Amino acid sequence: MAVLVMDAFQGTYGINYGRIADNIPEPESVVTLLKAARIRNIRMYDADHGVLKAFKHSGIEIIIGLGNEFLKDISVSEDRAMDWVKQNVEPFLPETRIRGVAVGNEVLGGNNPELWEVLLPAVKNVHHALDQAHLASVVQVSSPHSAAVFATSFPPSAGAFKESVMPYMKPLLEFFSRIHSPFYINTYPFLAYINDPEHIDINYALFLKNPGIYDDKTNLHYDNMFEAQIDGSYAALEKAGFGKTEVIVSETGWASHGDPNEAGATVKNARTYNLNLRRKLAKKKGTPYRPKTPVKAYVFAIFNENLKPGPTSERNFGLFKADGSISYDIGFTGLKPSSASSLLLSLQKTGAQGWLNSLLIVYSTCTIAVLLLIL
Repeated sequence: MAVLVMDAFQGTYGINYGRIADNIPEPESVVTLLKAARIRNIRMYDADHGVLKAFKHSGIEIIIGLGNEFLKDISVSEDRAMDWVKQNVEPFLPETRIRGVAVGNEVLGGNNPELWEVLLPAVKNVHHALDQAHLASVVQVSSPHSAAVFATSFPPSAGAFKESVMPYMKPLLEFFSRIHSPFYINTYPFLAYINDPEHIDINYALFLKNPGIYDDKTNLHYDNMFEAQIDGSYAALEKAGFGKTEVIVSETGWASHGDPNEAGATVKNARTYNLNLRRKLAKKKGTPYRPKTPVKAYVFAIFNENLKPGPTSERNFGLFKADGSISYDIGFTGLKPSSASSLLLSLQKTGAQGWLNSLLIVYSTCTIAVLLLIL
């Protein structure tokens, strides 16, 4: 009999907490940052104990990660999975709200067939360990996928999994269906756009006004790529026999800087995408094909990560800079005040308020208003 599991994702807006960097704030400061932004859901890529301790009593719900490098070991026996759960999950509950374990990341469709073989056994062993520890109703097991698992996703109704991954995907989906886990997909309109900027309307990728696309099979119109990609996932799930499985976006985002060949990787476009995405998720509405299922997504990522390998864009997906200040304004407040605010605070602390008041007299009415607002 399947265990009814609490949803790992309460709400619709989450964020990925990547830490491949040597200059980002300490976890305790990240908690402050997330609380100020009213972000209640995060996804990690490991189960770092320092981070989990920092999030104690924060009320923030967390999906922790079991990295691909551990899959083979965990798949070998239930005892090894139990040891992992006893070390990385059990000691932190309930004070730290661990709500899910993501077993592996983008395994199927990747270039390591050995990991394809061990993914399902690892997933089953982690779930069994949670069940034995009486945590299976609190902690949900999942495994995020990349778009590489699809043979096609355009138009959305044509969405289908690659034949090469189906011998592994279908039994995985069967198990997740039994334990009521959703299908997690990392979906990036940014990546689609930079791979084909000549044929993809950037406005379609950025949620801006555009003609959109029409799906003849479903008679549905799409005015943004994000929802089209989600519905492509639903179509693939239906063809595989899992039409009732919910799709959740485990990663999406837009780079604010990139290499010369990474079209559209600008601060303006990153702000546009993430601001419009945030507004869309706040409406708690569904997609054209699944209008009654609110879209849920984890944005990538909290910080720019300076040690990530790969093209420049990989190090510039953060909504916040390494020092905790905002990368661009989508309504969040950073840990570090602006330079203007810092100057005014410094003047006040050093007793220069009188000098500051005299200076304000010389400025135009508009400038005075702006500075007073800062004060």
